[in-house]
Amino acid sequence: MSNSLKDHAQRILDLADIKINGNRPWDIKVHNENTYKRVFAQGTMGLGESYMDGWWDVENLDQFVDRIIRIQLNKKILTPSLIFNVFKAKILNRQKKSRAFEVGEKHYDVGNDLYKLMLGKRMIYTSGYWKNTQDLDEAENAKLELVCKKINLEKGMTILDIGCGWASFAKYAAEKYDAKVTGVTVSKEQAELGKKLCAGLPVEIILQDYRDIDTTKKYDRVVSIGMIEHVGPRNYKKYFEIIKKCLKDDGLFLLESFSCYWGISQSDPFSDKYIFPNGSIPQLGQIVKVTEKLFVIEDCHNFGDDYDKTLMAWYHNFINNWDKVKNNYNEKFFRMWSYFLLSFAGLFRSRSVQNWHIVFSKKGVPGGYTSIR
Repeated sequence: MSNSLKDHAQRILDLADIKINGNRPWDIKVHNENTYKRVFAQGTMGLGESYMDGWWDVENLDQFVDRIIRIQLNKKILTPSLIFNVFKAKILNRQKKSRAFEVGEKHYDVGNDLYKLMLGKRMIYTSGYWKNTQDLDEAENAKLELVCKKINLEKGMTILDIGCGWASFAKYAAEKYDAKVTGVTVSKEQAELGKKLCAGLPVEIILQDYRDIDTTKKYDRVVSIGMIEHVGPRNYKKYFEIIKKCLKDDGLFLLESFSCYWGISQSDPFSDKYIFPNGSIPQLGQIVKVTEKLFVIEDCHNFGDDYDKTLMAWYHNFINNWDKVKNNYNEKFFRMWSYFLLSFAGLFRSRSVQNWHIVFSKKGVPGGYTSIR
């Protein structure tokens, strides 16, 4: 049985030019013959968990994932866990308010010590902007300045930052543009550190769900950078309606969002369990369908390839600094976190997942909006 499963696996992997126990950087090395049965039975969950358990290895996991995604292996192996996740995504509101803090507790609160060593100096946990840059720190600064330019930020403006992370954008906007920023996060660790990093600046960090934002307050600008992936399709309308209420009539709103061609129909069980619980990557069309009735879409900018570079930079920081934090974790966490970073890099490299900046206005920018790249 194991040999037949292995042969079947090899026939599929041949489509991606991957050899079992081959010698190239993207060839998979199988240490436990039960890997085949586990993957065919459990799909991406089995693939990820068997890697965590040390059942298989690959020299360059990012290249391996890039290749299997390009042949749409996720569509070739349908498993009960995948079908169940699809059902949950379509039928249930897994991003309802009672679940809002789960992703903060399970992912963003794993330890500020880890994130400080993994991310760049400004602790941006979204893609850098690598145009004309040489390293992660430069890419982080370029990204923050890009956002400020895209929203035409002026001195002294007020900004609402929904999903503010460790307040990296808030700190930058306050320091460089004297902006007054209100940031919202569902992570206790992010809120605590964000407040320390912004001490003495006109920045307020609030630990709350976006549905509890005070919509009587109006802001010159609103940004939401890498947050909508936690909102869920059943809540998009409410999410964007809240933003519209908070934005002044002549204001601008910038959304940074993943998008993928498979959208809601293929929620990944491994990511849902270990990385981003209750997460849902939207399709660009889903965002457009909701927002076109509420806003004028002024600009769309896809820089998904930059996320590949960013994730690889995070991975190298993680590997190079692991000895400093490994006593706080274990080997299984190390393999899980490595799998997360490298597999996401492979996803973006395959171009099946994109990263967008979308700029909105409420009534259209008089004379037209000037795109910034």
